[in-house]
Amino acid sequence: MITYILIALVIFIGFGLYKASGLQSIEIVTSTTIKGSKQDVFNMVKNLNDFPKWSPFLVQDPSQKYEIKGTNGTVGSQFHWVGNGGKDVGYQEITKIEEGTFIGKKCDIKKPFVAKPTFEYNFTETPQGITVKETFKLQSGLIDALFLWIFGAKAEMIKTNQQGLDLLKKAVETKN
Repeated sequence: MITYILIALVIFIGFGLYKASGLQSIEIVTSTTIKGSKQDVFNMVKNLNDFPKWSPFLVQDPSQKYEIKGTNGTVGSQFHWVGNGGKDVGYQEITKIEEGTFIGKKCDIKKPFVAKPTFEYNFTETPQGITVKETFKLQSGLIDALFLWIFGAKAEMIKTNQQGLDLLKKAVETKN
């Protein structure tokens, strides 16, 4: 009986490590098209003071505390947060701005786990409006990736990223 349990455990761990190896490098691309001026859409993403209007994390944790550091809307400005009673801690920082077309951000998550994902936002004018394409990237070690697989974190990341873009759309379109 113990032998079967050990064999099952080895198979589960082996399968988990195999699946986790595919999660060591995650790239999630989401997009939305917003009816509004390109400048309004771009500024909503660039100005960290506006992030609470479209942050999916504030929807998930309305008691989250946050602070902007640096000169808002410029390279180097940071959005710091503490949420879930101090269990979620980190910041995002603007790393690159190409006026009207691109914004790059990096995150430094300290809790509930350590991670350093990046976000890239591309803005394109279309006949339907302004299309915002968000590219999320995360590199992790095999053990961290194993936990991502066990808890189904990639599906949750996709859902959260799309929720953020849906909130961005709503924030811009209700502003106009």
